[in-house]
Amino acid sequence: MTQMTLNDAIKTARRHHQAGRWTEAENIYRQVLAQQPANAEAMCLLGTLAGQRGQWEAAVDLLRRAIAIKPANAAMHNNLANALKGMGQADQAIASYRRAIDLKPDDAEAHHNLGLTLRGASKTDEAIASFRQAVRCKPDHAEAHYELGIALQGAGQMEEAIASYRETIRCKPGFAEAHSNLGVALEIAGRFGEAVVFYQQAIRLRPDLPEPHNNLGNAFNAMGRSDEAIAAYRQALKIKPDYAEAHNNLGNAFCDMGRIDEAIAAYRLALRIKPEHAEAQGNILLAMHYLSPFDPRSLRIETEHWNRQHAQPLQRFIRTHANDRDPDRPLRIGYVSADFRNHSVSRFLLPLLEAHDHDAFEIFAYAEVPVADDTTAKLKACCNTWRSIVGVSDERVAEMIRKDRIDILVDLAGHTSGNRLLVFAHKAAPVQVTWLGYPGTTGMSAMDYRLTDARADPPGVADEFSSERLIRLPRTDWCFQPRDGSPPVNELPAIANGYVTFGSFNHLAKMNEPLLKMWAKILRATPASKLRLKAASLGCASVQQRVRQVMSDAGIAPDRLELLGWVAPAEHLAQYHRVDIALDTYPYHGTTTTCESFWMGVPVVTLAGESHVSRVGVSLLSNMGLSQLIAQAPEQYVQIAVDLANGLPRLAELRRTLRVRMGASPLMDGVQFARDVEAAYRLMWRDWSGRT
Repeated sequence: MTQMTLNDAIKTARRHHQAGRWTEAENIYRQVLAQQPANAEAMCLLGTLAGQRGQWEAAVDLLRRAIAIKPANAAMHNNLANALKGMGQADQAIASYRRAIDLKPDDAEAHHNLGLTLRGASKTDEAIASFRQAVRCKPDHAEAHYELGIALQGAGQMEEAIASYRETIRCKPGFAEAHSNLGVALEIAGRFGEAVVFYQQAIRLRPDLPEPHNNLGNAFNAMGRSDEAIAAYRQALKIKPDYAEAHNNLGNAFCDMGRIDEAIAAYRLALRIKPEHAEAQGNILLAMHYLSPFDPRSLRIETEHWNRQHAQPLQRFIRTHANDRDPDRPLRIGYVSADFRNHSVSRFLLPLLEAHDHDAFEIFAYAEVPVADDTTAKLKACCNTWRSIVGVSDERVAEMIRKDRIDILVDLAGHTSGNRLLVFAHKAAPVQVTWLGYPGTTGMSAMDYRLTDARADPPGVADEFSSERLIRLPRTDWCFQPRDGSPPVNELPAIANGYVTFGSFNHLAKMNEPLLKMWAKILRATPASKLRLKAASLGCASVQQRVRQVMSDAGIAPDRLELLGWVAPAEHLAQYHRVDIALDTYPYHGTTTTCESFWMGVPVVTLAGESHVSRVGVSLLSNMGLSQLIAQAPEQYVQIAVDLANGLPRLAELRRTLRVRMGASPLMDGVQFARDVEAAYRLMWRDWSGRT
């Protein structure tokens, strides 16, 4: 062939290549190389074709040979990087992309590819910089805007992610995945209504994609629209029956509706599909606390299984700790949570952080918080060091903690949403403690202690079913800080209404059928009374119907029930203005709801059980000096509530004095609580150091 003929042959081969006729293209490339072995263009194209076929080693060899002939060709370096990435050699791929960019700084595709590889290597900040450069070079590069949005979202930069997804959609309106991801970012930012719009648009564009249906279900569930959430999840599963995340989310929706058996079945199906799904198995553990009767032995068995399946395999990462064993030196305490925000956990954490002795304790926070708020700012101000762990792998978080030389690491979540228990499985600190966010044992062999008190966990049974050593604080396991701008306590509503209103604002999962029937007994014994329930999923018609049916079967007319769904946080406490007596749930007691009831002047009646989950109310009421409101049996629970309702003068006096009483109790003595917790930390440290 002449040179002109060779060039024509390569052009013909390119056309075959681009049309997907790879065999024809390969034959021509090889014919050219047979005539001209140093033809770098044919060599590069043949290498690129090998990469497209997944023949990575051949691709790398051909591309490196082409680059040896033409070392200043940026496209060849980019293609070599693609092949190296395909081989799993990320560092070499990154170096080749950078070389391509050095040769051609305005190559948007090279910047985009570099960003993808950096993100895959968990180099999020560098990936974001590369994607930004890609869209600067080519402002209408829809995929680069999209990937930038994903990287920003993973880094917790939600508003910027939202902007990037919007720009993706502007460049490519039919990009269904961008609509779906924009919905996810809006949902994380708490903008559920907007999220629904974009999920629905993604579904219109690509009804065959399961992810937008699943995401739509999440948004509906967060809004308390449980029936619509379940329909969306089921549509996702119709498209993709082995979609483990959708099964898990369906379980969450059932749980929020109080359909606990169905929730557990959905979680188990997610696990059959994806046995490594630690979140789904953790959700089973949490859901088992809602079952009536509560079975601590079965729960312990399930918890130990979670530990064997998910935590123990990470023991290979555990290393010897070189922390200074001086028993009296200042200690570094690390708190790990996704709830450093306007969340019930922070209502109890803030008093401790505000009162910590910073001469004796240096405080670190490891925050899984993609969208900060005013509460986040308050918590951050109490810490010596604040680290965001949004989008950071468990391994990297564990390494971060080791480098910070944390002495005592505190888990605030247990098996609840957003937990980072697998960080604790790495034993990143010599002493590890769980506290506050979860009503029982983690089951983890790597978790050393659980903080509690003697009323919530009496010695004996509690120790038997806990994998951690229990450290019982001397007064209380909880210290509460009310919301800013709490409304004042009003006069007893029963005086103006002429009847008593019972109430419970707990999660609906805690309101099981035996409990509703017990509440019905109270209503039957106080014929003029009403029951006011508030939970997000009570905004759903089918949930309301189920509750009304149970109560109707127990002899309670529908007009005696007031069922409220989601209300804005600013309006939440004001709902207590219409409640005279709060009824605690069983077997899963309230915590935040009980403290809020006290703060709003509403006494709480509780039924004591044998396990922590059923003894939180025992501890809270005892610390309020109201042990007379603690029942030891269902019949006594009913009688205490009826007696309160029949004694309006006593009820009115409680209404007037509860807030003052609470303010003077251990439940709001942050300084003493901090000293008690710090003494517990010092005890743990002395035990580890081996020096008392």
